[in-house]
Amino acid sequence: MSNDKKVGPPWQKRLYTVIFEAETPAGRLFDILLIGAILLSVATVCLESMKEIKAEYGQQLYLLELTFTALFSLEYLLRILSLRRPLSYIFSFYGIVDLLSILPTFLTPIVSGASSLMVIRSIRLLRVFRLLKLTRFTGEAEVLKRALFSGRHKVTVFLLGIFSIALFMGAVMYLVEGEESGFTSIPRGMYWAIVTMTTVGYGDIAPQTNLGRALASILMVMGYGIIAVPTGIVSVEMANLRVNHSTTTCSNCMLEGHNIDANFCRVCGANLK
Repeated sequence: MSNDKKVGPPWQKRLYTVIFEAETPAGRLFDILLIGAILLSVATVCLESMKEIKAEYGQQLYLLELTFTALFSLEYLLRILSLRRPLSYIFSFYGIVDLLSILPTFLTPIVSGASSLMVIRSIRLLRVFRLLKLTRFTGEAEVLKRALFSGRHKVTVFLLGIFSIALFMGAVMYLVEGEESGFTSIPRGMYWAIVTMTTVGYGDIAPQTNLGRALASILMVMGYGIIAVPTGIVSVEMANLRVNHSTTTCSNCMLEGHNIDANFCRVCGANLK
C-alpha cells in the first residue's frame, strides 16, 4: 500500500514508460534505437581488435567508442532518474551489466599508464557485456532463466555425478597407464576423463595399453549420453513454464516477465499499472 502512495512526478512516469516498457510506440522506438547502438558498439570493438583496420581507422574507431560510451552513460543516468527507488536498479543484474558496459572506457586511460597490457585487455573485454543487454527485449530469456533456476538442483546432482566419474576414471587411468603414457597424476587423469566425456578430444594425452583403450572406449560411449542430460533437464523445465509475453517491469523491485493480464507484481505486490 505504501508503494502505491509514493507517486512520482509526471515527467518521471513518462520517462519510466519510455525506458523500461516496450508496450508503447515511444518505448518500442527506444528499444530499437538502443539495440542498434549496442550492435554498432560491438561492431566497433570487433573492428578495433583487427590490427590492419585499427592502424588505418584507429582514431575514427576511438571517437565512435567515446560517442557510444557517452550515449550509454546518458541512458544509465536516465534509468536512475526514472525510478522512485533507483537502488533497486543499480544493484540489479541488468543495472550492474549496464554499469560494466561503460566503465572500461573511463578506466582504460587511467590503468594504461601503470598496469600491464593484459590488465588493459581484461578491462576492455568487459565491453562485450553490452551484448547481455539484448536479453532485456526477449521474453524467451526470462523463460530460460526461470528454467535454469528451477532445474538447479538436478543440474547440481548431475555435475557432482560427472565429477565423481572423472575422479574415478582419472585414478584408474593413472594406475593402468602410468607416467610413461602421460598420466602423471590423478588430476591429469581427471583432465583426460573430462576431455573424453565431453567428446572434445584434444589428443594431448591418450592411453597406450589395451586395457586403457578399452576403458577409454567405454567412457567415450558414456559421453554421448552425458551430454544429453543437462539439455533434457532444461528442456523439461522450459516445457513446464508458461511463456510470458508481457514486457512490463515492476518499478518497485525491477522484476520482469509478468503475465499479460497481471495488475500487481507477483513478488512485491506493487501496482504494475
